[in-house]
Amino acid sequence: MGQKVNPKSFRIGFSRTWDSKWYAGPKNFAKTLLEDMAIRKEINERLKNAAVTTIEVERSANRIIIQVYAGKPGMVIGKGGAMIEDLKDALRKKFNRSIDVNIHEVTHPELSAELVGRNIAAQIERRIAYRRALKASLQKALESGAKGVKIQISGRLNGVEIARREHFKEGNIPLHTLRADIDYASVIANTSYGVIGIKVWIYKGMIFKKKGEVAA
Repeated sequence: MGQKVNPKSFRIGFSRTWDSKWYAGPKNFAKTLLEDMAIRKEINERLKNAAVTTIEVERSANRIIIQVYAGKPGMVIGKGGAMIEDLKDALRKKFNRSIDVNIHEVTHPELSAELVGRNIAAQIERRIAYRRALKASLQKALESGAKGVKIQISGRLNGVEIARREHFKEGNIPLHTLRADIDYASVIANTSYGVIGIKVWIYKGMIFKKKGEVAA
């Protein structure tokens, strides 16, 4: 099973939780879900240069609280907090709701699968050799404290006629172990000869429950 599902969704309720935290009845569920997707799309478009990794949406009766995790929080907040206020105003006007946005810094970007994947994609789009880009990113993650890293790349690598898939792996990646803290991301690189798919798994160690704590 660990080989066939997203490592994040596989661990929800055990060592991970949902990125959207709210409840809606059958009549309002689809509408609320689409609004969540629209909020995430709007934030990603406005903060595309801020290295955003995760957007969490929490809803109460009349309020939406958004937690944004970014590798470059300064680009989100802006001078004197001007940019973050502009973002809040834009979201409130577009969705006609009371919305608060909190920014959190990603302290170790080398251990974020999303940022590692985007970095590799950016290098490939600049025509840097994919093996060089992957091996450098893999080594940086291990040096930053990762227990294991696996990167898969597929497509017309180096522009060859026939697409293929390659794997690069160092360390241990226990995909079947629920208490393993594994970050995962799937990113694409748009090149002149087609789309290159990049998947990144980063194993950071085991998560153990505190004494008396029961998994959800």
